[in-house]
Amino acid sequence: MNRLEHLHVSIDDDASFTKECAMNPKLQSDRRTDKALLGWAGWVGVAMLSLAGLACANDTAAPAPAPAPAPAPAPAPAPTAAQLLLPITAAIGRAACDAPAQCRSIGVGAKACGGPEGYRAWSVKDSDESALRAAVAVQAAARQAENLRSDMRSTCALEVDPGASCQAGRCVINPRGLGGSNLAQ
Repeated sequence: MNRLEHLHVSIDDDASFTKECAMNPKLQSDRRTDKALLGWAGWVGVAMLSLAGLACANDTAAPAPAPAPAPAPAPAPAPTAAQLLLPITAAIGRAACDAPAQCRSIGVGAKACGGPEGYRAWSVKDSDESALRAAVAVQAAARQAENLRSDMRSTCALEVDPGASCQAGRCVINPRGLGGSNLAQ
């Protein structure tokens, strides 16, 4: 009986082989060697199959999906009409003047029925008129949009441009009722 037959017999018919080994000391030694080899080979085989299975799993697995793109950040809320008064104030600056002819008034905001909510004094001496008018237009548009969204109502009273004058080296809005000849155009 060769070693392969011994292995076959020990796996298939261990009881009959045990009887045969008991009678033949040479077979007992061969059986122990075969079992040791089978045990060692078995562990190596299991390890090889495990590694092969992992390798195959990695080869056949679909590639990991690309991470979902981060959601676009929510757009920043539009500045409010009140916040947009700051650029107007900055464009007006100190409103310095040496003479009343340097002072002007400009309407700011927007009433629900139309027209400005109020007036600000500014100076042609130290203000950039085009930047000021642009800031006023942006703020008025924002205020009109707020009025529409909130369904704002108004008394529809007309705000008359009071004009501006130079007092103590600074342009100021004239008191109500005086009016002004230097209206913003």
